[in-house]
Amino acid sequence: MVLLLDAANTLIHKPDLYGRFMEVLKQHKIVVDPALFIRQHRILTELIVFPDKTNKDFYHHFNRELLYSLGLMADEQLLEDIFSKCSYLPWQPFDDVRFLDNWDGPIGVLSNFHSGLTDILGELIPGKFSSLIISERSKFRKPEAGFFNEAIAGFGVPASDIVYIGDSIRLDLEPGLKAGMNAWLIDRDNTFPACSRKISSFEFLSDCLS
Repeated sequence: MVLLLDAANTLIHKPDLYGRFMEVLKQHKIVVDPALFIRQHRILTELIVFPDKTNKDFYHHFNRELLYSLGLMADEQLLEDIFSKCSYLPWQPFDDVRFLDNWDGPIGVLSNFHSGLTDILGELIPGKFSSLIISERSKFRKPEAGFFNEAIAGFGVPASDIVYIGDSIRLDLEPGLKAGMNAWLIDRDNTFPACSRKISSFEFLSDCLS
C-alpha cells in the first residue's frame, strides 16, 4: 500500500501566519474574532487558486478577498502592512507528521508547488519520501486528472492501492476519488464538519484503511 500526500497545509504550514495577521489588524484598530478569521482564511484557501509561485499581486488579491469576507474594507496601506508582515514566512512541519513513521510502505508527495519543495521537505522532513511529484516540474497540476494519473503510473500500483491525503476538497479529495484512489481529507480544525471522508490528524492514518 502506498501513501501519497499533499504538501502545503497537509505536511507543512506557516505557524506564525495567523498571529502576525491578527497583529496587523490590531495595529489598524480592527478587532476580529480569531476563530472566525481562521475559518474564513481556511475557506478562502479552498476557493482561490494558488499559483506554483506566489507574488505580491497574488497576496494582495487574496488578502483583499479575505478582508471582504470578514466585512472589512481593504485599503492599500492595510494590504501593504499585511504583505510586509505575513508573506514568505518559514515553513514548519505539523506536529502529527511524526505519526508517518507508523506507515509500513512507500510515501510520496503530490503537490501544486514550485521545485523548491524538494529542499524544503529535505530539510524539514528528511528521508521520508520516495517520490515527489511537483506541478512546476509537470505539465499538469491539481485538480487535473493527468496529475493524479502521473502519480499512479509512477508508483506502478493500482489506484485503489494508493491512500491519498490532502487538505482540500476541491484539489485533493474529489480528484483523488475520481482517479480511483482511496482519498481522504485532513481537516485538523474541523473546517468542513459535513465531510464524511476525513481525518483530524495523521495519528488516525489507520482509519483510512478501514
